[in-house]
Amino acid sequence: MSSLIAATRFSVLDRSRTREGGTNAEALRDTVRLAQDLEELGYHRFWVSEHHGVPGVAGSAPTVLAAAVASATRTIRVGTGGVMLPNHQPLVVAEQFGVLESLFPGRIDMGLGRSVGFTDGVRKALGRDKDVADDFAGQLDELLGWFRGTSPTGVHARPAEGLTVPPFVLAMGEGAAIAARAGLPMVIGDLRNREKMQRGIDHYRTHFRPSPWAAEPYVVISGTVAVAATPEEARRILVPEAWSMAYSRTHGTFPPLPPADRVDSLPMTAKERGFYESGLTGHLAGTEDQVAHELETLLKETGAQEVLVTTSTYDRAALLDSYRRLASITSG
Repeated sequence: MSSLIAATRFSVLDRSRTREGGTNAEALRDTVRLAQDLEELGYHRFWVSEHHGVPGVAGSAPTVLAAAVASATRTIRVGTGGVMLPNHQPLVVAEQFGVLESLFPGRIDMGLGRSVGFTDGVRKALGRDKDVADDFAGQLDELLGWFRGTSPTGVHARPAEGLTVPPFVLAMGEGAAIAARAGLPMVIGDLRNREKMQRGIDHYRTHFRPSPWAAEPYVVISGTVAVAATPEEARRILVPEAWSMAYSRTHGTFPPLPPADRVDSLPMTAKERGFYESGLTGHLAGTEDQVAHELETLLKETGAQEVLVTTSTYDRAALLDSYRRLASITSG
C-alpha cells in the first residue's frame, strides 16, 4: 500500500436506498447493520443523509437515524451527510446535535448541506422556497452561534451550548466559497467531474480563513467506489444506481434499486441509455490493484485528507464485499 493511501482517512455515507421488493424499514435496518460491519473494518466515520418524498430513499430524518447508528456502534464516528440546513430552524438543528453529542460524546459529526426539496411539492410541504438556500451562509453562522452561546436573542440552546460538534460543509455550487469563508472542513464531489471538483478544492484552499472550528483547510472528497474480484463484477455493483439515476432523469421520480440482472433485460430509449451509460462512468471501480492505482492518482491530484465513499447497490453482500476489499487496500 502507498504511504499516501495509508495517510488518508476512509469513511462511508449510506443513503438508506430501498431495493425492489424491500421495505423502508429494511433499508433503515440495513444502514444500521452496515455501520456495524464498517466499524469492524476500521472505517473512520459513517454518515447518513436527508431526503424528503423520494420513493427510493428511506433516510428522511438523519439525526434520528444517526442516533440509531451511534447506539448500535462503539467507536466509529457518526454523523450526517448532511442535514439540509435551509429545511430547518438552526436552533432546532443545534439542539438535535447537542443531544447526540451528549449521548455519544466525542463521536458525532455535523455535516451540513444547502439543498432544499427536489420538487415544488416537497418544498411546499416543508414550507420552504427555492431561494431560502441563498442565505445558507447566514443560517450556518446562526447554527454555530448556538454552540458558542452568541445568539443575540438571549436564548440558549440546550444541551448544545458549550459543546463541540465538528461541522462540515457539503460543497455543492458555491458551497466551497462558504466553507472557506466560515473556516470549516469541506466535503466535495463527485468523482465524475474531476475538473469541477478540483476548481472547488483550489478555491477553498486559496480563500480559507482559519476559525475556532478549523485552523487549516480540510478536504473530504466523496463519490462511488466499487471493488470486486473482476472489473466486470465491480461494474455490476454500479448498475442498479446508474439505472435508477437514468430513470429519475427521464421520468422525474427516483425508484428503488433493481437487481443488476433485471436491468440487463430492460428496454431503454436512446435518452435513457445515454444517461445510464454516463452513470456507469467516472467512478473508481475495478479490482483492488486497479482501484488502489486510481486512488493514488486522485489523492495526488486533490491533496484530500479523507475519502467519503457513497456507493449504493441492490446486492448488499456485494456492497459489503466491496467495502471489505477497499479496507484491505487502505489498511495494507
